[in-house]
Amino acid sequence: MKFLFGCIVVLVVIFGGGYVFLHLGLLSFRADEAPGTFESKIAMQAVDASTERRASDLKNPLQSTDANLLSGVRLYQSSCAGCHGDPGRPQSALMHSFYPPAPQFLEDPADMPDNENFYVIKHGIRWTGMPAWGNNLTDDEIWKLTIFLSQMTKLPPPVEQEWKSESNRALGAERK
Repeated sequence: MKFLFGCIVVLVVIFGGGYVFLHLGLLSFRADEAPGTFESKIAMQAVDASTERRASDLKNPLQSTDANLLSGVRLYQSSCAGCHGDPGRPQSALMHSFYPPAPQFLEDPADMPDNENFYVIKHGIRWTGMPAWGNNLTDDEIWKLTIFLSQMTKLPPPVEQEWKSESNRALGAERK
């Protein structure tokens, strides 16, 4: 009985100490400083595990056609390139404004399965700057984005040409 009571006291002290630590604002949530060990190792693993669990039943209802890829290019350019880069600017100016830094897909292509990409795009990831696009884009549009993300390193020539020209148009418009 004393052992059980001791375990309960230790747990109360640990959780109580954690609560006080957080409640007093001793944990920094700044996006422009490196995170602690807990956040680096455990928090992102939790994000990955949560995404895998919640996206497991999702299936892309769309085919990988040039038309769907072209739609995905245009959606990416208008909604994603500002944070994730494009051929005109492989490293986004906003990349280091987030923690963790926004992935730069031209340097490190998205490697999650379509179902997980869909889930992340639709629902976002809390505390990372990744918004939930489900309020702004239809499921059909999000699936087109996932098709594009999964194939952005091996696009058919007409889609590749559009991808590069969309990036150049956006870069030109930005400079005006």
